[in-house]
Amino acid sequence: MRGRRIIPTLKYLMEVEVHVYAFSMAANVLLSFFPFLVVMTSICGALHWRAAEQAVFFTIKDFFPSDIATIILLGNGTNGLQTRRHSFELISVLLLLFTANGIFEPLEVALNRIWGVKKNRSFFKNQLVSIGLILTCGTLALLNVVLTAVNQEFLGTQEGILSQMLGVVTLVVIKMAAIPISIAMLFLIYWVLPNCKVSAIQVLPVSIIVGLLLELMKYLTHQVYIWGPYRAKMRNEYGPFLDSASIVFLSFLASMVILAGAEWSARPVIQESADTIMEDPKETEPGSPAQN
Repeated sequence: MRGRRIIPTLKYLMEVEVHVYAFSMAANVLLSFFPFLVVMTSICGALHWRAAEQAVFFTIKDFFPSDIATIILLGNGTNGLQTRRHSFELISVLLLLFTANGIFEPLEVALNRIWGVKKNRSFFKNQLVSIGLILTCGTLALLNVVLTAVNQEFLGTQEGILSQMLGVVTLVVIKMAAIPISIAMLFLIYWVLPNCKVSAIQVLPVSIIVGLLLELMKYLTHQVYIWGPYRAKMRNEYGPFLDSASIVFLSFLASMVILAGAEWSARPVIQESADTIMEDPKETEPGSPAQN
């Protein structure tokens, strides 16, 4: 029974249209990621909250393989997060809102196709929904940073072996706390972004599964990137574009997992709607995904 559900999802991931959506989302992640980090560190700098700023750096080191994290943090010595001025930059905020909207545009189209919705939102409505998701997800990300900063400030008051033991415990807690925050972001995307009514019960389980899969993928990616021959081959193939290509590739894989989860959760509902139409076309529920 499980195999019967997995095979259609694998077939879905092999469709060219799905790859177009995933690559579009990955390209926009590349454009919006650094402005988002600049905004986060600018807010911390404006509040003179050094621990929160360090928490952002810690999150980057935890999320990305060491080589990419070093480039993001240090850059060429002048334009990395740790080497630039951290005044609040309105241009970065506006750039973030514009480029992050680019992530949600192809994602909405992809989710609409999955749920059988034929009509997408207008550009203006998509921008409003996207900005709402950006602000909400950004708040959740900032919450994770605040929790990390509070833990680091607490560790700064400890000394000796107790500090080391608490450091290990805090590291585990921080990593565990990031998982439910990621799940909450995924749930909001699955629930709010499609241009139809989606049951929260329908997408909650898959949000949990996809959140855990993304965490596992992050761990496996770290293991692959510490393998010397792989890194050397990537450098030879991409040269100065290594880090940009790596971010796009990792974002593409994450996008494929997110779309696979959406297809998995929507298929029973779409199948049920199709069966209802076959039995009696006049009894199709108004407002169902198959009609929108």
